[in-house]
Amino acid sequence: MADGSNAALITFGIYTLAVVFIAVLASRASKGKEFVGEYFLGSRSFGVWAFALTYAATNSSGGSFMGFPALIYTHGWSLALWIAAFMLSPLVGMGLIGKRLNQVARQSGALTIPEVLRERFASHRVGLVATAMLVFFMFFYLLAQFKAGGKILSTLLSGEPMFQRSVAGIAELTAGIPWVNRAEPDYLLCLIVFSFAVILYVVYGGFRAVVWTDVMQGIVMFVGVILMLGLALYQVGGLANATRQMAKMTPPENGTAILSVDEVSDKEIVIPKGTWIKQQGNAYRLAALTLIAPGETSSPPTAILKITTAFEIESIQSDPAARGISVEVIETTAYMYGAGRPGVYLQSPGPSAKSGFGFLAVGTAISFFIFWPFAGAGQPSNMVRLMSFKDTRTLRYSIVTVAIYYSIIYFSLVLIFCCGRVLMPGMEIDPDRTMPDLATLLTRNAGMPWLAGLLVAAPFAAVMSSVDSFLLMVSSSVVRDIYQGHINPAAPERNLKWLSYGVTVVIGVLAVLVVLNPPKYLQDLIVFASGGLAACFLIPIVLSLYWRRMTASGAIAGMVAGMLVHLGLTCWGYYEHQEFRAYEFMGLDPFVWDLAGSAIGAVLFSLVGNPNAHLVRKYFDQPGDC
Repeated sequence: MADGSNAALITFGIYTLAVVFIAVLASRASKGKEFVGEYFLGSRSFGVWAFALTYAATNSSGGSFMGFPALIYTHGWSLALWIAAFMLSPLVGMGLIGKRLNQVARQSGALTIPEVLRERFASHRVGLVATAMLVFFMFFYLLAQFKAGGKILSTLLSGEPMFQRSVAGIAELTAGIPWVNRAEPDYLLCLIVFSFAVILYVVYGGFRAVVWTDVMQGIVMFVGVILMLGLALYQVGGLANATRQMAKMTPPENGTAILSVDEVSDKEIVIPKGTWIKQQGNAYRLAALTLIAPGETSSPPTAILKITTAFEIESIQSDPAARGISVEVIETTAYMYGAGRPGVYLQSPGPSAKSGFGFLAVGTAISFFIFWPFAGAGQPSNMVRLMSFKDTRTLRYSIVTVAIYYSIIYFSLVLIFCCGRVLMPGMEIDPDRTMPDLATLLTRNAGMPWLAGLLVAAPFAAVMSSVDSFLLMVSSSVVRDIYQGHINPAAPERNLKWLSYGVTVVIGVLAVLVVLNPPKYLQDLIVFASGGLAACFLIPIVLSLYWRRMTASGAIAGMVAGMLVHLGLTCWGYYEHQEFRAYEFMGLDPFVWDLAGSAIGAVLFSLVGNPNAHLVRKYFDQPGDC
C-alpha cells in the first residue's frame, strides 16, 4: 500500500488519538471515587449503550476480525455454520446468569469473579484456585490479541519508508538475541508499539476508560464492516459472481522448493515472504523470507504455496523481486480433504489441509452450537461486565442490542471474506493477515487509500477492546484476589493503585515476549483460551448462583475437573496432529467433554459435603438489588 500509506496512517492516527483522549476523560471522571471499585468495575453504573457495546466489543476480539476471517478465507462458506450459534451468545450469556450474578456481586461487594466465588463460599481456597486458573488461561487470550495487534499494524505501515528503516534497525538490534531474533522484524516493531499504546491507556484510565473506548470501538467495528462489505461486493461483481468463481476453485498445495538465479552475486539476494513467482504456467508464492548467499546461485529449501485454480493462475503476475529467479519444486502436499475438487469452498465440511474429514465435520458443527453460547457465558471478562450494569432494564435491552449487532457483523464477515477468496489469492501463507490485507486492497482499488485507516481500525478496535479488558482482568485478580485478599487486606489505596499499574505493565510485557513467535492461526489460541476459561468457570458459577446444595469443595472440583479435561484433550490433540489443536473425541468439540467433566466433579463433591447454612440464607433467602 505504498501509494496511500500516508493517508491511511493519518486516518488511523486520528482514531488512536481519539482512544487516548477518551482515556484522559475517563481518568478525570474517576477522580474523587474509591479507587479499587472504580478502577476495576466503574462503580457499577453503566446504562444500555455503554453496557451493550462494551459486552459486544469485548467478545468481538482479534479472533473475530483476524482469526475468523482467516478461517473463512481458508475454508469457505462452512464458516457460516461454524459461527451461527454466536448470535445466541448474548441470550445465553447475559440471560442465563446476568441478573443473578449482578445481585450476588452487589450483596458480597465483589469486584472480580474469583472474589464472587470466594465470598459465596467464604473460602480463600476457592478464590485462590479461581485466580490461578483465570490468570493462566487469560494469559493465552492476551497472546492472541497481541499477535493480532502486531499483524494489523505491520500491514498498515508496510509502505512507509520510515517504518522500513526502523524495521531494518530492529533487525540489526535483535540479531544476536535468542528467541527475539526469530520474530519477523516488522511484526516485532509493531508488537512493541501496539503493546505500549494499549498498556498506557489501560493503566491511565482503568475500567471506565475500557468501557468508554469499547463504546467507540464497537461503533468503529460496525461502520468498518459495513463499508468493507459494500466495497467487497462491488469489486467482486456481486455475490452471485463471487459464488460462481468459488465454485471453480480448488485448494492450493503446500510444498518446498529451491530458488535459483542465473548469475552469481557478491551480495546476499533477499526474496521477501509473499513474493509471487510465475513459471511454466504455474504460480508459486513464497511462504517464508528466502536468502541466496553471496557467491551462491541457489537458496536452501524454502516453503512455497502452489496455486491450483486456472483462473487464479491467469490473474497472477510475478513480482519485481522475483525477476531472474527460477523455481525448482522439491515436493508439494495436497489438502487431505478437498484437493482437486471444484466447489469445495461452497459446501460443508469445507477443505482441510490437516483432516481427512474436512474442516467442519457434522459432529463438530453441532458442537459449536454448544460451544459459542456457553463458552461466551463462561468467560470471566464477560461476567465482569455483567457485574457493572445498573439495573434490570439495562440488561433486557442490552440482550436484544447485542444479538442484533452480532448478527449483522458476523454474517457480513462471511460475505466479505468469501469475496476476498476470489479477489486475493495465496493468503494461506499468512492467513491472519487476510483482513488488513483485504482492507488495503479494497481501498486502493476504490481510489480511497485514506479509508484503509478506518477499515483497519475496525479489527484494531476489536483487538484493543479485548486486550484492555483482559489486562484489567488479570491485574484485578492479582491485586484484589491475591494481594488484598490474602497478603495485605488493610493495604492503603495508594499501594493498591501503584501495584495495579505495575501488574498491568508486567503482564503486558510478558505477553509480548511470549507472542514473539506465535502459532500460525490466531484462532487456535482463542479457542484454547476461551474453552479453558469456560470449562473452569461456567458450571461452578451457574451452580453457585442457582443451587443451594453447592459447596466450596464442589466449586474447586468443578474448576479443576474442567481444566484437566481441557488440557488433557489439548495435549492428546497435539500428539495426534502435531499442532496446537484439541482432540475431538467421538467427533464432538472438546468443550462438550470439558463441561461434562466440570459438572460431574462439581456435583459429586457437593453431594458428599454440607453447604454453609448461613451463606445459603444470605444469598438465596435475602433479596438482592439489581
